[in-house]
Amino acid sequence: MDNDIDKEAIPAEPPVAGNELDTLLGELERVRGYIAWKCGGLNSAGLRATLGPSTMTLGGLLKHLSACEDHKFSIMLYGRAPHPPWNTVDWDADPDWEWHSAAADSPEQLMSLWQDTVSRSRELVAKALADGGLDHAAAASRDGRTPSLRRLLIDMIEEYARHVGHADLIRESVDGLVGEDPPVTTISTASPTAAPGPVTPG
Repeated sequence: MDNDIDKEAIPAEPPVAGNELDTLLGELERVRGYIAWKCGGLNSAGLRATLGPSTMTLGGLLKHLSACEDHKFSIMLYGRAPHPPWNTVDWDADPDWEWHSAAADSPEQLMSLWQDTVSRSRELVAKALADGGLDHAAAASRDGRTPSLRRLLIDMIEEYARHVGHADLIRESVDGLVGEDPPVTTISTASPTAAPGPVTPG
């Protein structure tokens, strides 16, 4: 899917004093990497674990973030129809379908769904950057206003950042894994059933 993407050119984090584009993309890749690390290396029980009164799971989080990626960069940015499995969901019947349905998915299915969606998002963002840069206007409006690619990137960073703390707490409760900065490897090699280990984009 992302054969044209230079994996070596994908930043693992924002530059210390970079330009606006590199800072935005670097931060998005950093928070994506945190999620890959905190959700990687777990079996089905680990991805279904909850903490305290919350029903949130790491598996549900992977599926939710997949839905968010598809919504921001396929539906909003390019006006495309939702990709599977989102194209058959009755959101009116269950607005939290992605969270609930994740329990029936295997770790491999959940991680693959998220990885594939991230790869597609990277391609779409690269296409928009080549056609207008950060000012590239989205195809879909919101409240009568048309967001720029810049705003969609900020929104996606906010979505990930909001859930990284959740993932930290849930993962620690599962097997004691803690930390902020995993060793560098690649999202594409993340294995949901391998021994727990860090995974970041590279």
